[in-house]
Amino acid sequence: MERRSFIQRAAAFTAGSSAVAATNAVAADGEKFVWKLPSSFPAKAPGVGTNVTSFAKRVEAMSGGRLSFKVYSSGELVPPFAVEDAVQKGTVEIGHTTPYYAAGKNPALHFFSTVPFGMSATEHAAWLINGGGQALWDELNAERGIKSFYSGNSGTQSAGWFKKEINSVKDLSGLNMRIAGLGGEAMRKLGVNAVLLPPPEIFPSFKSGAIDAAEWVGPLLDQAFGLNKVANICYVPAFHEPGAALCVSVNQQAWDSLPADLQAIVENAALATSVETLAQFDYFNTQAFTQLKESGVEFKVFPDDVVAALKTATQEVIDDLAKDHAQFKKVYESYQEFLKPATEYANMFQGAMFSQRS
Repeated sequence: MERRSFIQRAAAFTAGSSAVAATNAVAADGEKFVWKLPSSFPAKAPGVGTNVTSFAKRVEAMSGGRLSFKVYSSGELVPPFAVEDAVQKGTVEIGHTTPYYAAGKNPALHFFSTVPFGMSATEHAAWLINGGGQALWDELNAERGIKSFYSGNSGTQSAGWFKKEINSVKDLSGLNMRIAGLGGEAMRKLGVNAVLLPPPEIFPSFKSGAIDAAEWVGPLLDQAFGLNKVANICYVPAFHEPGAALCVSVNQQAWDSLPADLQAIVENAALATSVETLAQFDYFNTQAFTQLKESGVEFKVFPDDVVAALKTATQEVIDDLAKDHAQFKKVYESYQEFLKPATEYANMFQGAMFSQRS
């Protein structure tokens, strides 16, 4: 019922957005747009790669070829973490990424990807669509001349692959670890040397010993990238990424050049792809999880004292950012306004359901 409700609400949201777009001028019959579309991720990677290629195919089909994209894989046209920079500068018309890769521009962007101990995938979509999240995202992006659309979510990720067990907070101290987002900042407070490597560099760095631990996404992509060939201990769930979002971001001038129907197609294609992507992750993560367990991978959870320390460190990171950045504080307050009742609801309904099902 939860996904059906999400789809129905999403349809209502995009219908409203399309009504606004309908006030724009309509281009002449037959006018075609061919845009460059770089991604932060390898285009052939399952989940994150198929997210952008599916979106591109869907737009071209829905528009009858009037809007099409040349998709560039991670690093092929622009660096993986500079996709939105290229969109902002107008070097490319549109890009595919996750919002927190641009958090160096504004830390509030973390909330539009994921934050530690935060919202699940469906909760995040609910906040974006119904809780004012999209309006806040639009407000931040307007300052940069960008318009972004939610295009998918990985669901709950893995906390990371480790060569040795983590039995206490002391075991984290001194580790070199690839980890993304605010989770990396929390880990630093516990003595971890947290680094954010682009996806293609994760496996070779892990294999060579340049890093001692690595988090990427979850069973599907971790297996595809070969992290299980380097270590056989995987800690779950990801405290730092309970549901990480993907997006497509469009240069505002390029967006304004599109006629109303093509704008509506881009919006709806992104939303349709988001539903498809979460379904892919749920289905294929399940298969990969089973395969990894059968191959001897040990899935473990962090000890309670480690989780407690990570929660404390996370709150310190968030409090510091909220103190120094007014926009971060504003988005955080909106995020928390929904997260608190959503947590109580999820514990009572989904939590009990999962417990009874098990």
